[in-house]
Amino acid sequence: MSTSTSRFTIAAAPDQGRSNRVRFLLGCGTVAGPLFLTTVLVQEATRVGFDPSRHPLSALSLGDFGWIQTTNFVVTGLLAAAGAVGARRVLGSGPARTWGPRLLGVFGLALVAAAAFVTDPVSGFPAAGTGAATPSWQGQAHNTAALVSGLALDAASIVFARRFLSRGQHAWAAYSIAAVAADLAAAGIAATTGDFRWLLLGGAVTWTWASAISLKLLRQHTTGQDTGRSVDCV
Repeated sequence: MSTSTSRFTIAAAPDQGRSNRVRFLLGCGTVAGPLFLTTVLVQEATRVGFDPSRHPLSALSLGDFGWIQTTNFVVTGLLAAAGAVGARRVLGSGPARTWGPRLLGVFGLALVAAAAFVTDPVSGFPAAGTGAATPSWQGQAHNTAALVSGLALDAASIVFARRFLSRGQHAWAAYSIAAVAADLAAAGIAATTGDFRWLLLGGAVTWTWASAISLKLLRQHTTGQDTGRSVDCV
């Protein structure tokens, strides 16, 4: 092997390692939303006494099998946060470069925070709990973390929509706006009807949107449409 070839190999190795790390991080963000939603749906279908119309998904963290949903909060939150780091490393200049990844990171870390505080029993679930007249401080902290997580994701949708519009990517811009609109509309219906299935539907739209963004960036990074620093990949 010639000296010039050796120098090229040595120089290329760090770049390849950095690229692999970015792909791993974006891959984490890609699986976060579907994993969270699938785990919730399986639990809702199998947990005895759980009624998705009367009980918020956070109530799944209560009872004998509550550790499953608690773990779901933590794992999904960490995956989403990893995806946010990956997005920051590949987004070039322009809208969403800074606040897009930050908001995605807040979304993920707030899910982890939601796992750290136990929500209160609600409407007879689990069977041993009847629901407190006054929410506990742990329950309030859990609800606050969940609210911050949802709002951060809605804000991220708007930030990315602005980026897509600035680049003439109207389909992605429309998808981003539709995601936040659907989430807010579903939250309004849930507040009016008391049916928590609407909250799950609205969340599912934005969770999968965030994963779609990570997948988009992952594909573009893999095909060499960015350098990881200065070239836009959106």
